[in-house]
Amino acid sequence: MKYYFAPMEGITGYIHRNAFQAFFPGIDKYITAFIAPNQHGKLSSRERNDILPEHNEGMRVVPQLLTNNADDFILTAKKLKDFGYDEINLNLGCPSKTVVSKFRGSGFLAKPQELDRFLYEIFDRTEAGISVKTRIGRDSPEEFHRLMEIYNQYPLKELIIHPRTQQDFYKNSPNLEVFAEALSMSACPVCYNGDIFTVKDLEVFRARFPGVDKVMLGRGMLVNPMLIESAERGEALDQERIRRFHDRVYSGYREVLSGDKVILFKMKELWCYMIHLFPDSKKHAKKIRKSERLAAYEDAVDALFRECRAQEPVREPVDRSS
Repeated sequence: MKYYFAPMEGITGYIHRNAFQAFFPGIDKYITAFIAPNQHGKLSSRERNDILPEHNEGMRVVPQLLTNNADDFILTAKKLKDFGYDEINLNLGCPSKTVVSKFRGSGFLAKPQELDRFLYEIFDRTEAGISVKTRIGRDSPEEFHRLMEIYNQYPLKELIIHPRTQQDFYKNSPNLEVFAEALSMSACPVCYNGDIFTVKDLEVFRARFPGVDKVMLGRGMLVNPMLIESAERGEALDQERIRRFHDRVYSGYREVLSGDKVILFKMKELWCYMIHLFPDSKKHAKKIRKSERLAAYEDAVDALFRECRAQEPVREPVDRSS
């Protein structure tokens, strides 16, 4: 089984990615948070830092683009090719209303003719390989049959399927019936993404789809960075290693960011997920959440790791992903 790390806006940048790779090196591919191309092909400082080769050594990293403009995609893809990237991922999955309202992300799925023309242009004029992350439609799962007909016309390196519609957002359950149909229809390799939070979730998925050899994990990995090791080798949670991972992320942010509030905002985002590793940590979570200075934050984290024991969570309740 190959494992990909899904992009999580604001969390899974190169600092988190490097720390994760250092302590939990089981990821076969990291997808970056989306870059929104512009007509000049310029990258923001944040986007550039995230894709710089020197910030991603020893990892397979694939930049992700979010656009419905073929010229913008092609120009930015060329820039990324110059940085050494041989694969670009197209985001057709983001369900955010601000994105969808501009017919980007999963909003683009509502315009199949325009999507078809867009794909024709980018495949005709892009040197790098192109993979696609998609939902199964904007409004209805019935849209996906037509979308698969379009995808099958092009030499996709890979199709990553999150089997929900845009309207589902992250509610309801992934539509595994449609995913099964997509497996039988797809002309390219398929990767699954959606609601794999625990070892049990992964076992159930494997039993139902034994032929699928690639999965993309997001929220589950943010909660439990040892999810792959537990699933593949039955390893118990290593609280000391999880602590060292946390400290690596924290020190990384302290090196590149200025001001307690900015650093704490980034760490609190991570704790929105990782806190679910620690049952009965309510008082510690509150102290972390309310900390306004780094010293108070460090005291709260020290107390949590000293007084609580990490356990695999039953479910991960936070609904947010790219």
